[in-house]
Formats: sequence, structure tokens, C-alpha cells
Amino acid sequence: MKFPCEIIVWEVLPCIRAALAEELIKRGLSQKEISKMLGITQAAVSQYTSKKRGSKLNFQEDAKEEIKKLADDLVHGSVDDFIARICRICTVVRTEGAVCKLELCNTTKK
Repeated sequence: MKFPCEIIVWEVLPCIRAALAEELIKRGLSQKEISKMLGITQAAVSQYTSKKRGSKLNFQEDAKEEIKKLADDLVHGSVDDFIARICRICTVVRTEGAVCKLELCNTTKK
């Protein structure tokens, strides 16, 4: 059995990063700029934007809006607590039920 927190780390966070990277690309930022903003490598940004990583979830509107707001705030330099904002997005995703839709949280070893 996978714990919900494991699923978040391995499945949901990469999807949030991918969606955020896509939003920042739309706003004209380079992969290098995005990598610095998100604290990840440029190669990771490339994999996110090419859908090689972080493409398992389709977010509902509330999560998409939170991601867009964070992207706007990052561009304008008005993010006080990046981790708290990611946690808020994660909470929205969990509330929407997307974590269990991955069907990983219901898997048990017999």
C-alpha cells in the first residue's frame, strides 16, 4: 500500500511543477529562468514541458487557477512563501480527489 504522502511526492508534485513550468513558459520565461525560480534543473524543466515527467494528472479548475496565480506572482516577484503556495495547491488537488484517482492509494499487497 502506498501512503497518500508518497503519492503526493512521486506523482502530484511533479505534475504541479510541470503545470507551473508550462505557465511560466507561456509568460515568456526561459527554461533556465524557470529552473532558478523553482529550484530544479533546466533538464527537469525540459522534461516537464515536453511531458516526459509530471503528466499523469489533469487538474480541475480550482487547482489550475492556483497554479496560474502562482505563476503570475513568480513573474512579478511577489511570492513571500513559495513552499506554502505549493502546499496550498497540493491541498486543492487533494480536496478535488485527484490523488485517489491515480488508483495508487487503493493498491495493497496481498
